[in-house]
Amino acid sequence: MRNIYIGIDNGVTGSIGIVSSDGDAIQIKTPVKKEQDYIKSKTRIIKRIDFIALYEFLKQFKDDETVKNITCRLERPMINNRFFHTAISAARSMEATINVLELLQIPYDYIDSKEWQRYMFPKGTKDTKVASNTIGKRFFPTANIHSHEDFDGILIAEYMKRKDNNG
Repeated sequence: MRNIYIGIDNGVTGSIGIVSSDGDAIQIKTPVKKEQDYIKSKTRIIKRIDFIALYEFLKQFKDDETVKNITCRLERPMINNRFFHTAISAARSMEATINVLELLQIPYDYIDSKEWQRYMFPKGTKDTKVASNTIGKRFFPTANIHSHEDFDGILIAEYMKRKDNNG
């Protein structure tokens, strides 16, 4: 039996990383769909979490009989009143993701980016996107199947695995 660690870099531009205790790893872009915004503007298109695609992706791990335990951490969204549309998108994404996790009965908790970055990045790292990309490529050269620009999701999962193995 194996453990599965799911790291979710929240948002419509985020990623989902899966690391297993037996060494398997995969990262995908968070599945999204585009649609007309629900405000009065007729030209604004928004991205939303594709609830069905996210459900189907995560369900395969829940249904896998070789999986003993699943642990999931969602990166806390950036909510800032000065960036209204970004904050609304982050909150919508978080709610859709939580709904899928609850429907699949996958236990989850939240994690702040600083917590996992402090453990996974060298001390004094300033450009976290560059660090995520270079460290993620080094640790998981074949796992990033959608060529996502950063490896935040899978690095969150790897952080959880390491913390679990180190007590």
